[in-house]
Amino acid sequence: MTTHEVFNQVRPLAGYDAADDPALLDGLEREGAGWAAAELHELGRLGGSEQAIEYGRLANEHPPTLRTHDRNGHRIDEVEFHPAWHELMRTAVTHGLHAAPWADDRPGAHVARAAKFYTWRPDAGHGCPISMTYAAVPALRHNPELAAQYERLLTATTYDFGLRSPLTKRGLLAGMSMTEKQGGSDVRANTTTARPAADGTYRLVGHKWFTSAPMCDVFLTLAQAPGGLTCFLVPRVLPDGTRNPMRLMRLKDKLGNRSNASSEVEYEHAVAWRVGDEGRGVRTIIDMVNLTRLDCVIGAAAGMRQGVITAAHHVTHRQAFGRYLVDQPLMRNVLADLAVESEAATVLMMRLAGATDRSARGDAGETAFKRLALAVGKYWVCKRWPGHAAEALECLGGNGYVEESGMPRLFRESPLNSIWEGSGNVAALDVLRALVKEQQVMEAFQAEVSAAAGTDARLDAAVRQVQADLSNVDDLELRARRVVERLALVLQGSLLVRHGHPAVADAFCASRLGGDHGQAYGTLPTGVDFAAIISRATPKVS
Repeated sequence: MTTHEVFNQVRPLAGYDAADDPALLDGLEREGAGWAAAELHELGRLGGSEQAIEYGRLANEHPPTLRTHDRNGHRIDEVEFHPAWHELMRTAVTHGLHAAPWADDRPGAHVARAAKFYTWRPDAGHGCPISMTYAAVPALRHNPELAAQYERLLTATTYDFGLRSPLTKRGLLAGMSMTEKQGGSDVRANTTTARPAADGTYRLVGHKWFTSAPMCDVFLTLAQAPGGLTCFLVPRVLPDGTRNPMRLMRLKDKLGNRSNASSEVEYEHAVAWRVGDEGRGVRTIIDMVNLTRLDCVIGAAAGMRQGVITAAHHVTHRQAFGRYLVDQPLMRNVLADLAVESEAATVLMMRLAGATDRSARGDAGETAFKRLALAVGKYWVCKRWPGHAAEALECLGGNGYVEESGMPRLFRESPLNSIWEGSGNVAALDVLRALVKEQQVMEAFQAEVSAAAGTDARLDAAVRQVQADLSNVDDLELRARRVVERLALVLQGSLLVRHGHPAVADAFCASRLGGDHGQAYGTLPTGVDFAAIISRATPKVS
């Protein structure tokens, strides 16, 4: 017996091209990677497919499990993943989302990789080992001999899962193992020790509090050598095929990012190879940290895009009080406001990717710009994501609060990027250090922002406010978050005025720089071109 007819329910968002994103595609061309558009759309169609979305769901509903011992009691320290995880990883590696740009001489290779990392997001958790592998290569180059052995395998586009001697595999993934209980972001407080052995290797003893993706093939880790804090390469399996005594104590029970295994690790005289000079551990890993910070910005921008297109899809097809939600003025304000925030994040993300690419090719000016802008972007874009995710979820009403919508998973993921690679205070203080110690970085930043001078009075006024903030050194550390926020807003405003859609740029300057904006999303002023902005955030479903 049928009790009622189901209607006015929106079918799940699937069957679209995740790369069909105007801000992303414009940035791809502008930052020198237009040649990658065809592959980006191929990956976008995969990412928006029902199959990939299902893989993401399964990988999160069946999280990894730790097996410390085999049936006979032998220590094995293995993590088992659902097959969906491996399918997601295979696609990511095959399309070069990991370290492939380091083996690609084409200008824009890192921009193309950033765009693909942004586009392939059916599950955020598997992006962690992808990101760490990308970031490991420049750090590993501090030991040319190790780089000569491992780099070709780290950049290979073959996903070869399993614990085997690294140099016998067809492709490798790299992880990071830095954080300890007593230190957190203060890695100089690490107590893990590294003692030299007669064969030139070291033996590591200690505990790491947060090691993500422990089934990677090799790890970069920090330990106290005789000469001070030093970076080391630690393989999971030694050249003779035996397991390196890197013990997985437990997997973390996390708020989000549940498809990705994060573990506590103990080194029981684990064999390690030194990367860089003794006592120069922080200097050795700084490039790695900056690249994973870039991926934090990319991931947050991608999360915002996913949130706003899901909301736009829902309100386009859902009716209430006799009208589609998208036609109701207040909902249009909310949706447009979310879209403006998303595009501001994307345009900044692509500019940072371009700076990363040109910096990797020796452009000193872009290196200086990236030094400040990356810390600014990491702080601000990642801070904006949780509120954005919550508002996008609310656009779906009660339907957004249930797991089947995918929005709770997006919301749980949203705080992570602000915490990973230095929480908000760490990022803000890093900006202050750069401003105080490296005059050229502020000059590069000012040159970037001033490229839009005279084009929008609201932006010009905001730039003057930033200059006033920085000229007053009293209590600068106390005011650090506000200073960094204003730096981020003028940078986003400058980029949007020069490169963004006029309607988006005007709405951004009117609301974020002009002061006519409330504390919640959906408080854009009158006069905004809502239709133009919303159309850019509405996915085309086949």
